[in-house]
Amino acid sequence: MKIALIGQSLFGQEVYKELRKEGYTIVGVFTIPDKDGRADPLATEAEKDGVAVFKFPRWRVKGQAIPEVVAQYKATGAELNVLPFCSQFIPMEVIDHPKHGSIIYHPSLLPRHRGASAINWTLIHGDKKGGFTMFWADDGLDTGPILLQRECDVEPNDTVNTIYKRFLFPEGVKGTVEAVRLIAEGKAPRISQPQEGATYECIQKKDNAKIDWNQSAEALHNWIRGNDKVPGAWAEVEGQKVTFYGSTLVDNGSIATGQPLQIPGASRAATVTKAGLLLYGNDSKALLVKNLQFEDGKMIAAAQYFASGSSAAVELTEEEKSFAEQMRTVWQSILSNVSQIEDSTDFFKSGAASMDVVRLVEEVKLRASSCQLQNEDVYMNCTFQDFIQMCVRKLRGEDDEEELLVDYVEKNSNNMSIKMPHQLFINGEFVDAEGGKTYKTINPTDGTAICDVSLAQISDVDRAVAAAKEAFEEGEWCKMNPRDRGRLIYKLADLMEQHQEELATIEAMDSGAVYTLALKTHVGMSIQTFRYFAGWCDKIQGSTIPINQARPNRNLTFTKKEPIGVCAIVIPWNYPLMMLAWKTAACLAAGNTVVLKPAQVTPLTALKFAELAARAGLPKGVVNILPGSGALVGQRLSDHPDVRKLAFTGSTEIGKHIMKSCAVSNVKKVSLELGGKSPLIIFSDCDMDKAVRMGMSSVFFNKGENCIAAGRLFVEDNIHEHFVKRVVEEVKKMKIGDPLDRATDHGPQNHKAHLDKLVEYCQIGIKEGATLVCGGKQVQRPGFFFEPTVFTDVQDHMYIAVEESFGPIMIISKFKSGEVDDVLRRANATEFGLASGVFTRDISKALYVSEKLNAGTVFVNTYNKTDVASPFGGFKQSGFGKDLGQDALNEYLKTKAVTIEY
Repeated sequence: MKIALIGQSLFGQEVYKELRKEGYTIVGVFTIPDKDGRADPLATEAEKDGVAVFKFPRWRVKGQAIPEVVAQYKATGAELNVLPFCSQFIPMEVIDHPKHGSIIYHPSLLPRHRGASAINWTLIHGDKKGGFTMFWADDGLDTGPILLQRECDVEPNDTVNTIYKRFLFPEGVKGTVEAVRLIAEGKAPRISQPQEGATYECIQKKDNAKIDWNQSAEALHNWIRGNDKVPGAWAEVEGQKVTFYGSTLVDNGSIATGQPLQIPGASRAATVTKAGLLLYGNDSKALLVKNLQFEDGKMIAAAQYFASGSSAAVELTEEEKSFAEQMRTVWQSILSNVSQIEDSTDFFKSGAASMDVVRLVEEVKLRASSCQLQNEDVYMNCTFQDFIQMCVRKLRGEDDEEELLVDYVEKNSNNMSIKMPHQLFINGEFVDAEGGKTYKTINPTDGTAICDVSLAQISDVDRAVAAAKEAFEEGEWCKMNPRDRGRLIYKLADLMEQHQEELATIEAMDSGAVYTLALKTHVGMSIQTFRYFAGWCDKIQGSTIPINQARPNRNLTFTKKEPIGVCAIVIPWNYPLMMLAWKTAACLAAGNTVVLKPAQVTPLTALKFAELAARAGLPKGVVNILPGSGALVGQRLSDHPDVRKLAFTGSTEIGKHIMKSCAVSNVKKVSLELGGKSPLIIFSDCDMDKAVRMGMSSVFFNKGENCIAAGRLFVEDNIHEHFVKRVVEEVKKMKIGDPLDRATDHGPQNHKAHLDKLVEYCQIGIKEGATLVCGGKQVQRPGFFFEPTVFTDVQDHMYIAVEESFGPIMIISKFKSGEVDDVLRRANATEFGLASGVFTRDISKALYVSEKLNAGTVFVNTYNKTDVASPFGGFKQSGFGKDLGQDALNEYLKTKAVTIEY
């Protein structure tokens, strides 16, 4: 089929390329004349291929078609006209001429929003659905029969640019090509447009974009985002016309402080805050604007409105001068119509367009990878001198960072002031949950409420996943050099170390962790984990593979390790920060983005981590934290079609449910670290002192709330009584109490429901006939304290011998001397296989037992000795996949094989 393409811009260029790939013949390209000596991208692409290009400034004069223009068009012999984003008025003599007529791409779901500003009005009206239409051209304005339509959700903070880049551009190109394919196959429908719901608003021009302040905050937000970036919503501010860009709705604007700014007509004064300009609707609700542009074209961050001019110019070093001259050459290549780039040369007044901004940002990255620019940086520094000063400040690390607004809950505890975020963390901001829903997180030491925490809803999950997806596909994170990504992760570890006492105190308050243990393990190992994986960022690589069966034998096959995408992480309450670190560090190092659900009862260190991640400079959307219920938040993450990997630590029962949901939803990759009933075998030839000490640690470490806790000790019969006696002596010495007391050995259980479960567990053990040597009761004091407990005479069939307690309960069984294989059989007679241990001085016995134990980790003459470099994960119903070590990276990577014949 012979096609005439009538249109312009990058969209027209992509449609042209895709139609040629499909094998259609493009007989002519009709686009706009060169602007400032530069051809439209569609013309440039067609000219490269030798396709005839026509650049008519107009097709009609006084409503009549220009005969010579129509004649040149008809000479191409087109059988179909395709009009992708055509901005010219095409006469009906051209529209009706081809055998198949003419089809037009239109960026709205017709009949709603007819006209040239359809995208703008979709946003201005606050439509929840947007999309595009391919329709048959007639003599009306966007009134022809519909060929096909595609719709998308409109996000609350979408702009013309974001919805265009996310959906209207990529899917629009596909839709245009599909429409042509349907016509070629004789299957293209012609569906008459209904009149019901049809609208036609005016073209959005600067004069029409003035803000009417007598509206709600949402209506003001829709007006500003609907005109961002073209033509730009504006208002009179202090006697000059100011244009507003980058609007977002604010959940609670009243917490922001700053300088008031009077705006004529506004219901109340705006506030210039460190985060931007806070505006108010007539409903007293707020919106935040990030950037402002003045009549002279100068754009500034709204937070800098009252700044007394720009900072003094920095003097450039010789190396920086060399960079400046490189960039002068780049500007010259982009602005080819300008004879010489002066310090005062204005990028946009010299003819640069939006695609040139993208190129300039990429050119900077090629020459200085650490200078990560956003498009807005160019708009706000449009003269060459300002641009170079901005780049140099960024290279020196002197650029002002956007302030993170945090509504802290502050507590004085552990001889320090603790500042805790308590809202959801989505797309780089702390925000309230939908509907302002909250719940109380409880201090297990005394049962009192610490604070109200935002309770995520399904819509919050969807927002977080959308933010993570955008950050992965289009944001700074996905374009970042791996080494720079590693530097950010390392910087995050440094910030965690600077706040380690605060983090450990929060962990003690929220989860009952003994402070000294929290400082060393919960927090200390978390810091080590981020540092370890920061080093892996630039060492992720594939391999080359000889493929012997291929003919001819001139082939190269290589593999690439690529990030998966949006990863959901669901963690338990026993090590709230450390479980976050074990999974998140590897996930980020691999280049993914994260939506993490902490356990509902222990959300606070995860939220503090979110704050530190933002302050470390991780881009928006890379890390998102959603406190909430597993049934709601965890289930939605399992079901979400845009989540490509889910990592879970928790019970086997929930793990099975998650695995099923992940399979049904989109076959997302899953790693599971589930329940355990880890055996510890103690032979009579052990070092008794060490066996007692480490045996107690294997059970009572972290109050027994430990996934690899020794769920059952098998003690050789000839040392059994002595071992039990020694253990009981040590248990009686343990101090139970406030986890912030440095002398405390054993803090409270994490939450009330778990305490009740431990009491019930012991009652079952007593009923079954096991001997309760000590403990077994709730401590009678405020809080959720449970005594360290020891059971002996436990038989293999008993409930407490089979089921995990996840608490400070030691289960001891005897085995006969010399019967190594029998005790191994008993140790392996469980559906769990997370960890195991053996104590013996006999190296041959140790190696034999460790070979035969069916568990992912085997400890010999030690226990609980995990390390960031050693892989951790279970067998059987303890799950699959690894945390820590190089193996953990593979959980967050996919392997692509590429084969080339040469």
